[in-house]
Amino acid sequence: MSTTCIGIDLGTTNCCMGVSIDGNIQIIPNQLGKRTTPSYVSFYKDKRIVGQEAKDCAYNNPNNTIFEVKRLIGLKYSDPIIQQEKSLWPYNIVENSKGFCSIRLDYGNDEYEDITPEEISSIILSHLKQEAEIFLKHKVNDAVITVPAYFNDIQRQATKNAGIIAGFNVLRIINEPT
Repeated sequence: MSTTCIGIDLGTTNCCMGVSIDGNIQIIPNQLGKRTTPSYVSFYKDKRIVGQEAKDCAYNNPNNTIFEVKRLIGLKYSDPIIQQEKSLWPYNIVENSKGFCSIRLDYGNDEYEDITPEEISSIILSHLKQEAEIFLKHKVNDAVITVPAYFNDIQRQATKNAGIIAGFNVLRIINEPT
């Protein structure tokens, strides 16, 4: 069994994965053959979709299609940036019991579900993990994930937690310019 560490740029808009093969960096394409995957997750009562298909659903399912979640991860609901910008997203941002941001999914008929930015990020990371395993034809356990250089310790830990939830052994969280 081969052990491979992949590098993941968990972007605000798009994600990208890379792997070192024989000393050369190879960008891992998704199943559509693209080198980037949109950082979108769209929820329905009976399913969730990730990537380009989710992005394509944003118009028809705006309240339950989550994007730009990296801008929320590890931030308190009371953060001035959240309060200033929460009306810009079509989905509903609420305060969870710990004072952090959560996203309220609205399935209609008074059916709601709150999900954290970490959980959304873990869904994206899990999808990327599956894509990498298909490309590499073996399991991938280890990952290095990038975050913006300005991320604080709470945001870095929340990103690491998302990777762990997705099934990765997160070896490092590194700054994006790296």
